[in-house]
Amino acid sequence: MKALVVYYSRSGNTREVAQSIAQEIPGDIEEIHDTQKRSGIIGWIKSGYQANRGKLTTLKPLEKDPSEYDLVIIGTPIWAGYPSVPVKTYLIENKDKFKNVAFFATYNGAGFPKAVKTMTEIVGKDPVQTLGIKADEIKNKTCDCKIDPFVRDIGI
Repeated sequence: MKALVVYYSRSGNTREVAQSIAQEIPGDIEEIHDTQKRSGIIGWIKSGYQANRGKLTTLKPLEKDPSEYDLVIIGTPIWAGYPSVPVKTYLIENKDKFKNVAFFATYNGAGFPKAVKTMTEIVGKDPVQTLGIKADEIKNKTCDCKIDPFVRDIGI
């Protein structure tokens, strides 16, 4: 099974999880890059506001075509209970190209079930697996105990 891990990371947390997942699976990895500046406190406020309002963005061109993969594992931070604006944009732009999907998300508060529901509705198919990791689990290096079963249960 050919797999792709694709993710967006504003602070680096989602990138760290994506890289851990990519090390465990045979496949490729690609980061989504937004054209909007999202750093600092202003970027954080703007990002949450846009996610809550259902906004989209313009992404920088990607190298990998998701239609060439049997499984696309999509990672996002959760902003105001929703997937990040760049990931929502990626899902909408590519929803007809996914054969199978799995989702993972990083977050500080709540919103994981809501974010997964939103992503599922956008792509129009149920994920083969989902994973939620809180920021403190990343900081304390305790998220591997969640990543290993996630990768195992995907069945790659």
